[in-house]
Amino acid sequence: MIWKQLSAVKAPLSPIAAKKSIVQPLGVTALGRLLPAGDVRRLAAPSGAMGTMPRIAELHVEVGDKVAAGALLASFDSKLDSQADIAFAKSSISTLLERQKLLRQELARYRKLQQLGATSLEGVELRQLKLLEIDQELRNAQAELNRQNVKLPFTELRAPFAGTILQVHARSGERPGARGVVDIGQSSAMEAELEVYESDIDRVRIGQLAKLRSENGGFSGQLNGRVFRIDPQVRQREVLSTDPTADTDARVVIVRISLDNNDRKKVANLSGLKVIGNLNP
Repeated sequence: MIWKQLSAVKAPLSPIAAKKSIVQPLGVTALGRLLPAGDVRRLAAPSGAMGTMPRIAELHVEVGDKVAAGALLASFDSKLDSQADIAFAKSSISTLLERQKLLRQELARYRKLQQLGATSLEGVELRQLKLLEIDQELRNAQAELNRQNVKLPFTELRAPFAGTILQVHARSGERPGARGVVDIGQSSAMEAELEVYESDIDRVRIGQLAKLRSENGGFSGQLNGRVFRIDPQVRQREVLSTDPTADTDARVVIVRISLDNNDRKKVANLSGLKVIGNLNP
């Protein structure tokens, strides 16, 4: 009886069997792309009359161009109209100033004649009234010139900071749409953006080691980095696999990877390059 009770007690697992029973955490593999680590902006055209976009008269940059802060990127056809309005306002001001000068001289002469009794007070008052009207017209013309000077900068597109042109969305002769004119980024330092499936995101954490390789041989070897940001929003994937059976409607979470210093320099001019990322378990 005692022997039967002892035989019913399970023997402890051997160290090897215990090790096999432990479920090893899995890593995460995701597609992504290289992006500038600094500020990236999509620059839009200014709104014209009735909310329409002006047409691009001349595009001054191409993809890959490095530009300084304030560099001219594009000119719009509205610039000619604005310059013509400025010239008209200046001409009006010049004419009004000349009329104002002559009227003041005439008013001064009538005042002397009125003091000598050679003319009536009514002649003086009439010219004072005309001078007031000229002064008002002059103020209106100066206000219009100021308004046109404020509008003039919006007939051009300039770089908000020093960087690299990443993408061109509209060219000369076209009206920019919702995608704007160009994308500009500070690509001197690069990072990676991985699209992790929502089913895998629970295995991703800040500080996790990551290794990246180019899907199409854009760079040799691999890049090393760490996860520094996990976006809080789930969205539809944008980086498509070369596998025709891949789920293009999959829901993903954006995970940002900060590259090691040496690897940043290695891919400094490869913004947008597709990569495959492996996040260590």
